[in-house]
Amino acid sequence: MTNLRRTKIVATLGPATDDVDVLTQMCHAGLDVARINFSHGTHQDHLRRIELLREASVRAGRYVAVLGDLAGPKIRIESFVDGAVQLVDGQPFALDTALDKSAGNSREVGVTYKALVADVMAGDALLLNDGLIILEVLSVKGTRIETKVVAGGELSNRKGVNRKGGGISAPALAEKDLEDIRFSAANGFDYLALSFVRDRSDIRQARELLREAGAPHMRIVAKIERHEAVAQVAGIIEATDVVMIARGDLGVEMGQAALTGLQKTIIRETRKSNRLAITATQMMESMIQNPLPTRAEVSDVANAVLDGTDAVMLSAETATGKYPVKAVAAMAEVILGAETYHHTISIPPERSSLVFSQTEEAIAHAVMYTANHLHVRAIVALTESGSTTLWMSRLRSDIPIYAFTRHEGTRRRVTLYRGVYPVSFDIRPVDKTPLHQRIFDLLLSLRLVDEGDQIILTKGALRGVQGGTNSLQILKVHRADG
Repeated sequence: MTNLRRTKIVATLGPATDDVDVLTQMCHAGLDVARINFSHGTHQDHLRRIELLREASVRAGRYVAVLGDLAGPKIRIESFVDGAVQLVDGQPFALDTALDKSAGNSREVGVTYKALVADVMAGDALLLNDGLIILEVLSVKGTRIETKVVAGGELSNRKGVNRKGGGISAPALAEKDLEDIRFSAANGFDYLALSFVRDRSDIRQARELLREAGAPHMRIVAKIERHEAVAQVAGIIEATDVVMIARGDLGVEMGQAALTGLQKTIIRETRKSNRLAITATQMMESMIQNPLPTRAEVSDVANAVLDGTDAVMLSAETATGKYPVKAVAAMAEVILGAETYHHTISIPPERSSLVFSQTEEAIAHAVMYTANHLHVRAIVALTESGSTTLWMSRLRSDIPIYAFTRHEGTRRRVTLYRGVYPVSFDIRPVDKTPLHQRIFDLLLSLRLVDEGDQIILTKGALRGVQGGTNSLQILKVHRADG
C-alpha cells in the first residue's frame, strides 16, 4: 500500500490549467481542492474551468472539492498611461480617487476605493505592491492623498494598497461578491472563502447570503489578512468552518517578522476549536518560473505541515505558472517528507476535561483514545455529513480515517480534512452480504488494509440519519470465505 499523504493540497485554477490533460495530471499528482479566484476572469471562464476539473477528476478517479475565493474589498491603484512608472525615494506622489482610471503617471494615480481618503491621515504609511513600495501620507484634501515616496521602485497597474497597522473601513463583501456568491451556489461549490474578514459579523452575513442563494450547507473559509482580524481571531474561528492564513496582505499589515508566530498560533487555536486551517501565499512562488522549489520554500511548506495545517495552497504557481503539474507534485513530495517527522499526536491535555455537547464528538474522542492504545490499521466512519471524521482529524493524524458515505458532497468536502479520505459507500444494503463484510471487501479491494488487520468502525444505530453516530467497534479484517 502507498504511503498516504495526510496534509491536503489546494491549487488555483487559471490559464495554465485550461487543459483537461493538465488537470488530470494535477489530480494524479495530488490535487485535493481546486480554488477559483474571483479576482480574475469572468463567470464564463470559471464555469469552463469547473467543467474541465470535473472531467479530469473522473478520469483520475479522485474526488476534488471546489473552493470559490471572493475578491472582497481589495484596495488597488488604478492604471498608468504607460503601464508602469518608476518611483524614486523622496519624490512627491499622489493617490486621487477622482482621477480617471487610466490617467496615472509618475506624479499621481487613481484608486479603486473612494472612501480611502476618510481612512488615512497625515503620518500614515501606505504600502503598495505587497509592501515593496512605501508612501508616507503628507496630507489629505478632498479626493486627493498627497504622499512622499519612502521606498520606491517600479509600480504597475492595479497593484494593492494597504495601510500599515490596518484600519481600512471597507466591508468584507463588495457588490461583485454578491454575484459571485450566487454563482458559487448555482454551480455546487463546496467552500466559499471570504477575503478581508474583519470579525464574526462578516461570516454571519455570508451564511445568510448563502441560505438565500439556496446553498445553506456550503462551508465558509475566513481569510485572516487584516490587522483587525487578528484582534478578533477567536470570534472569527468560532463563527467559521475554515480559517485561511493569507500571508500576503497579513504580512504587509502586521509586518513580515510577526507572520511565523501568527501562523503557528492561528493553526493551533483553529484545531483546538475543531475547525480547519489552510496556509496560503507564496509557498512555492519560485515555481511560477522554475521547475523546482527553493530550499527556503521547502522549509516553509514543511513548517506549515509540522504546525498541523490541514492544507497548503498554491496560487499563481498553478494558475499562471509554467509548471502547474510539477508544482503540485513538488508540494506533495515535501508534505510526505515533513510528515515522516510528524510523530503520533495524542489527545491534548486541555481536551481531557471537555464536556461533550454531541454524541458524535464523544465517539470521536473515544475512537482516538482507543487508537492511541491499540494497534489499528485504519478508522472507518460511516457518515452522512462527515462531522465525525472532522472531530477525529483534530485529535490524531497518523492513522488514516476513511469517510464511507453515499453523499458526493460529503466525499468532496472531506478532501480538505487532514488525514481523512473519502470512499463511496451506501450503507443501505444492496444484497444480503453482512455490513461488516461489505466494508472489509471494499477496504481489501481498494488495498487500504490487509487481511488480519484491525480497524475501528464508527456508525449510527439509525442508518442514513445525519448526526447519528453513536457506536464504536473494533474489528479484524477477513475475507468472505475466511
